[in-house]
Amino acid sequence: MAGLFALMILRTPVAFAMLVVGFLGLWVLEGLRAAGGVLLTEGYGAVSNYSLIVVPMFILLGNIAGAAGFSRGLYDAANAWVGRFRGGLASASVLGCAAFSAVSGSSVATAVTIGKVALPEMRRLGYGPGLSTGAIAAGGTLGFLIPPSTGFVIYAILTEESIGRLFMAGILPGLLLMALFIATVWLIAWRDPAAGPRGEALPLAERFRVLARALPLIGVIVISIGGIYVGAFTPVEASGIGAALVILLALIRRALDRETFRSAVLDTVKTSAMLYTIVIGANVLNPFLAVTRIPEALGEALTGLGLGAYGTLALIILAYVVLGMFLDGLSMLVVTIPIVFPVVTALGFDPVWFGVVAVIVIEMGMITPPVGLNVFVVKGVATDVPM
Repeated sequence: MAGLFALMILRTPVAFAMLVVGFLGLWVLEGLRAAGGVLLTEGYGAVSNYSLIVVPMFILLGNIAGAAGFSRGLYDAANAWVGRFRGGLASASVLGCAAFSAVSGSSVATAVTIGKVALPEMRRLGYGPGLSTGAIAAGGTLGFLIPPSTGFVIYAILTEESIGRLFMAGILPGLLLMALFIATVWLIAWRDPAAGPRGEALPLAERFRVLARALPLIGVIVISIGGIYVGAFTPVEASGIGAALVILLALIRRALDRETFRSAVLDTVKTSAMLYTIVIGANVLNPFLAVTRIPEALGEALTGLGLGAYGTLALIILAYVVLGMFLDGLSMLVVTIPIVFPVVTALGFDPVWFGVVAVIVIEMGMITPPVGLNVFVVKGVATDVPM
């Protein structure tokens, strides 16, 4: 495992680092034939996994929604209702991030899309740069938790858990975290009114009119995610239905031309290829971990500390917090889950519950220096704000 982290420190893409370590490790321990067999079978098994279809479908849904300008409608609807309060535009940004998370499944896409819409408005009203960029960066992390979370999909593939159960388990924590972010915005604006001035108060009729413009996309969210919840669709079916509906909606509104559609599809292919490569790398690394018995050795070492189940869990969470300072969320997920998952299940914790805990802690890493991926993403939008 030292070789894996050494390659990652050398800026080797995590997918290729796992492929190299897994393949070479199996070659040394089991021979070239065994290593080659694992590379072929596990590689093909990863890309042919039916459940992984949800990844490109939900990514396409989010890309089309962003390219067609639906994110603007979500933000405007949130702003119409909460913008008149102190810190209202920052609160609307968090609400917009939460809503867009339900169609994108990506924290980076959420932060970029809502940031491009919300930051100019907050700058126009004189919002403090710390509050405005912080609300976008923190709100963007909800894309990793609120279904259709890419993090949950990868976790489900790595642990062979139900994607649908993980999606449903992520809804309430996602909404709770959204509420806590908004409460933090209000507290900051209460302590420093100049950092978050009030926005324009719209008449009630105008607020409903703005909300009505966002209802079609909200309907797509309710149909796709709600369909999974009530058992009407599988996650794969829901992803396909959601993507088809948002494309149809964009065509009806004449917000999607050939070039926009082509760009959204190309972005989807690039992102999906990256995620599929990571899954292939993890699938090649896992047999190496099984042969070397690293998870078992880690479990025995942690048990030997005598911390008990919750003490051991706290130690794992602390390790996640530290790793989050140096690794991006997806890399941390695919590198650590094959190692810690057997330990966690042996301690008697529910795999779905731990999946939610792991994703929430990984979210923290997305806004934690020195890596803080979402911080760099927002910096790319707000170029005038110092790091």
